[in-house]
Amino acid sequence: MSVRPILTVSEMAAADAAAIAAGTPGQVLMARAGAAVADAICEHFTPRPTAVLCGPGNNGGDGYVAARLLAERGWDVWVERLAPPVAPDAKAAAALWTGETFEAGQSRREAELYVDALFGAGLARALDGEAARLSRLCERMPERVVAVDIPSGLSGDTGRPLGDTAFRAALTVTFHAKKPVHVLEPGASSCGEVVVADIGLSGGGGTLIENTPELWLARFPWPVVSAHKHARGRLVVVSGDAWSTGAARLAARAGLRMGAGLVTVLSPTDALSVNAAHLEAVMLRPFDTEVELEQIAADVDAAVIGPAAGVNETTLLNVLALARTGAALVIDADAITVFRDDPEELFSVLDVDDVLTPHPGEFERLFPGLLKSAPERITAARRAAAKADAIVLLKGPDTVIAAPDGRAAVNTNGSPWLATAGSGDVLAGFIGSLIAQGMESFEAACAGAWIHAEAADLHGPGLISEDLPGLAPLVLRRLYDLR
Repeated sequence: MSVRPILTVSEMAAADAAAIAAGTPGQVLMARAGAAVADAICEHFTPRPTAVLCGPGNNGGDGYVAARLLAERGWDVWVERLAPPVAPDAKAAAALWTGETFEAGQSRREAELYVDALFGAGLARALDGEAARLSRLCERMPERVVAVDIPSGLSGDTGRPLGDTAFRAALTVTFHAKKPVHVLEPGASSCGEVVVADIGLSGGGGTLIENTPELWLARFPWPVVSAHKHARGRLVVVSGDAWSTGAARLAARAGLRMGAGLVTVLSPTDALSVNAAHLEAVMLRPFDTEVELEQIAADVDAAVIGPAAGVNETTLLNVLALARTGAALVIDADAITVFRDDPEELFSVLDVDDVLTPHPGEFERLFPGLLKSAPERITAARRAAAKADAIVLLKGPDTVIAAPDGRAAVNTNGSPWLATAGSGDVLAGFIGSLIAQGMESFEAACAGAWIHAEAADLHGPGLISEDLPGLAPLVLRRLYDLR
């Protein structure tokens, strides 16, 4: 298994140029790309009347190749061209196409499948004219659209529409590696299923990676035969007051299910009886001041603080106390918001192995204006990680995990079933547990986010956050079998 890089538009162009410079003609790369599109279409659809929409550049050239190969396989296919090809390789591909060709908008034939080969990831302007009309037509029926490289009208680097319309597809065939548009919303949803075809390029890009088990499974902290509970990591979770204890227990149960050997809820005395009534394998210890908290947590490996902790001075002091212990911190929810008036106070005590897990609203409180000013979420998360000098996990359907050294990973298995109260508390527990077991914090955050989404997808409709810890072992079993 190998990690899956995500390439920016410029990195992909460099990979193309390097292959050509090394002796692979552009026409050969185009032939491979078009063949990959035709193969993917045949794997996903039965033969049907198909219109291939070709632009004037190399994306259109890929379309001409795909059209020719589909016709050779007996498909009823024709080309609707936006303009005559201008790129040399596209001209050569078009010259080999001998089927019907219409100017875009001039065909009177009725297509049941559209292949969008108008513009690739390098497009930098909004769709207009006939391209915009075709986009609006296909937007209404994405299940009948296959996109070549990316749906036309989207930015390859941000995933956002370049204007007021862009194609949407059921299937997108891209080449060599995914681009940001394939993993960031709204682009990811507009791409549908993404097939990455190998066309013989090399080069893995930089520090942006798709978050899959290939990234972290080799370093997952499975127990050895001689393991005992004290060797499997000591995790503590700080509880809120008597009326706000459930979130901490969710995080603690999640931590235990994820494999930490000893998990303890550290509880204010007034909440002790409430927590005691609900805990079994998770242990419980009381504290009343931040000094006591610091003493109790002095020898633990990781600590989770924030779930229903309360946005008050007590939570702020508790975070600062835990930061003095040397334990790796997972800081979530209220423990983020409590520093909104002075984020630098938090940043000054963080270490590079600490993890911040904000949703966009909490992110704005710690890093005001950063998300809005960044071109996309990856850049925002990277800038935040550098500013905080800690791992930042920016939650969302396209969760981004970023490290201060510039590494970033994007989750591509996000689940809509996670949109339920308490799911973030479970995620914090998963991450804290993996760090407590010795996993490097960036990889622990990546693994926790991926497992969290997989567990939600296993359950599907009706999921509540209490279900998630119990689903984790099913995901862990699969990962254990893959190791």
